[in-house]
Parts: sequence; structure tokens; C-alpha cells
Amino acid sequence: MTTTAQPPAALGAVSEQDVLGMYRAHLSKGRATVAELFGSHMEVESEGAWLTTSDGERFLNAGGYGVFIMGARHPLVVEAVERQLHRHPVATRILLEPTVAQAAEALVSVMPTGLDRVHFALSGAEAVEAGLKLARAGGRRRTVAMLGGYHGKTMGALSATAKKVYQDPFRPLLPDFTHIPYGDADALREQLAAHPGEVCVILEPVQGEGGVIIPPKGYLKQVEALVREYDGFLILDEVQSGFGRLGEWWGADIEGIVPDVLLAGKALGGGVAPVSAVVATRKAFRPFDKDPYIHTGTFSGQPLLMAAVQGAIRAVQEERLVTRSMELGARLLPRITEIARRNLPDLLVEVRGSGLLIGVELVEAGLAGELLIELFNHGVVANHSMNGSAVVRFTPPAIMSDADVDHLLDSFDKATRDLVSGSATMPERR
Repeated sequence: MTTTAQPPAALGAVSEQDVLGMYRAHLSKGRATVAELFGSHMEVESEGAWLTTSDGERFLNAGGYGVFIMGARHPLVVEAVERQLHRHPVATRILLEPTVAQAAEALVSVMPTGLDRVHFALSGAEAVEAGLKLARAGGRRRTVAMLGGYHGKTMGALSATAKKVYQDPFRPLLPDFTHIPYGDADALREQLAAHPGEVCVILEPVQGEGGVIIPPKGYLKQVEALVREYDGFLILDEVQSGFGRLGEWWGADIEGIVPDVLLAGKALGGGVAPVSAVVATRKAFRPFDKDPYIHTGTFSGQPLLMAAVQGAIRAVQEERLVTRSMELGARLLPRITEIARRNLPDLLVEVRGSGLLIGVELVEAGLAGELLIELFNHGVVANHSMNGSAVVRFTPPAIMSDADVDHLLDSFDKATRDLVSGSATMPERR
């Protein structure tokens, strides 16, 4: 059961049906249909681990696709952004500007050693595009990506994202992209050996949208060694897995690797601003160093966004959220596994997780959709996985209290029992 608070007063006369009509008229009929599956609730306020709807219901936000590692509206991030907003939110990009320099320095300080050049963007897909361009400018014209991997939906990123339903409407995509099984070092060696000095390899340390797919132990180290052996170029996409999500600052830290390029995003803006980043070695970044206009963006490194980055890094450091993510993940994973095995003995495939990235795989995609609705009925927002549609994914914040954790586990217990009893219904309007 959801908890209830007083509805926010700032909504005016806009109703859920008004907003549904605007979605259908101006945004997306499909998104409107999805909203109706969840009872046409309208989110209007958020704080910490919780969000509030227009009718005053509160939901624990264990979704957000990995954005909210520090919850919503973290005071340190909001303070930094508000201060910058009232001073100098958007820069000319001609003169020196201190916030972008300070944000880059702060970000490099928490990166694996050797990654010390930064290009800021807005979305994860933009970061992927910039990383692929660095590889191409450095002579690697072929790209090897992983089956099940997800890197975004712009044309370059989509070429690396291995799912036909996203790719087919937009073909032809970029040439010379090959997809191989994730976790298969022999398949990677074959591709690199066939084209030495020409291959860029892009992969995630844990496949988030693939359904929380965790590679075999030592795989990332093997990938790094093979790329170096065959003079390749390594991009580690940490847009979802990074910034403390896995219980380390970066997935790269789990096996102590240093890619040519590490991509950050989602949580980098502190849950307040859209920010992503390409962080590279000096050698890999050389094309952007040589010509500052070869890859640009009007809102790259704008002061308001850079204030959010600095606030987010400070929040993670001061509140030990990387450690907290590891501790909460170690607490949640066995409990979620136990509940799922007990309540879903014939419907469960596997529970997987690393830190606060946890996936529950069911025997078919439809059941995952029903479980999402049941979780919502019991006051929890979670996500499906876009490249692993039978997987319900939890990406809760590291600032959860003990009471929040208990709510998540209790809701999962009730939701899974309701799923088995066949009582999955559209969320009620209260």
C-alpha cells in the first residue's frame, strides 16, 4: 500500500486527464498509453528516495534508470545549482569560465589514474558519440560492441546498441560495427586479431539495460589486455554503472583497468541536471586537444550544469555513498533473492546484482510488466530493461534509510505474492 501526503499546492487546475490529453496531442500517444497502465498517476514532487503524485501518494523511487544515486534534490547539489543560477548560468564559451575547469578537475580526481582529459555533454548517447569519434580520429575505423549492450539511440550510439527493434527503422546505420557475445574473450580476440590497429571496443562493465548481466570474473581485465595486445581502442560505457552505482566509483575499479575512454552520465548531474562526460587518456584525447572545434556542443560545460557536477561529487564523497551503495547492495541482493525464490518458484529465472544495480529475471516479458505494476500498487517505482525485457531492474538511491529498505523489501514481497495469485490490476486511482 502506498503512503499518502497532502497534494502539492502548486499544480493549479491541471489534472491528470489534462496532461494525458497534452501527451497525446503534442508528445507521444505511446507514452500516454504507458502512463495509463500505471493508473495515470502524475508525479509532481520529489525529495530523497521518494516521489509524490498530484493526489498526494508517495512512492519509493527504485527506478530512474540509474540517475538517482543520491536521491532527488540532494541539498548539496541544489545549493550549488541555485548559487550558480543566480550568478552566471550560461557562458559565452569564448572566455575562460571557472566552473567547467573546476568540475573537470573534480571529476578527474575520482577517475582511474591516467584518465585526465574531459569533454562534457548532456546525455549518455552524446558521450558515446564523442567517444566513438575519438576512436575514429585515432585511426580505429572498425567497432566491436557486445550483444545485449545498450549505448543510446542516436545514430552512432544506436549502431553499437544491439537490438533490432531500435535499429531496423533507421537503417542503414554506421558501417563496420560488429556485435559479439558479452563475456566471450575468445570472440573478442578473433575480431582484434583480424584487424590489428583498427578496432575500437565498446562495452559496459555490467550490462544495465541488457538485464543486469554481470561478466565472468576477470573478463574486463582480459578485454583490456587483448585491446592492448592488438593496438585497439577501449571505451568503457559507465553511463549507468558508474558514479558509485556498483559499490565502486567506477566499474573499471572492480578489476583495476584503465580504458582509453570512460563514459559517465546519469547520476553525474546529481539528479538535478542532465550531464554526461567523456574522460580520456591524453593520447586518446589528442584529436580534441589539437583542434578545439572538431567536436563541440553549445551547452557542453555550461556553468549551471558544472555546478551540479561539483555538488554531486561532493555529496558522494561527504556522505560516503560509494561505500553505502556497496553495503546496501550486500543487504538487498540476498533478501530480494530469497523473496523471489520463495514467492516465484516457477516464474523466476535468476536474481543478479552488483551494488545498487539489481535485476530480477522472470520467464517471460509479460510477467515482468505485471510485476512492475504490482510493485507500483505497493508503493515502489522500478524499471524494465530495454534490452532484457523479462528483467525488472532496481536502481535505488544510496541515501535510503533503514525504513526505506524495509519498505522496498516488504513491497517486493507483497508484489511477488500478488503476481502469483493472478491479481495484477491497473493501479487504483485514489
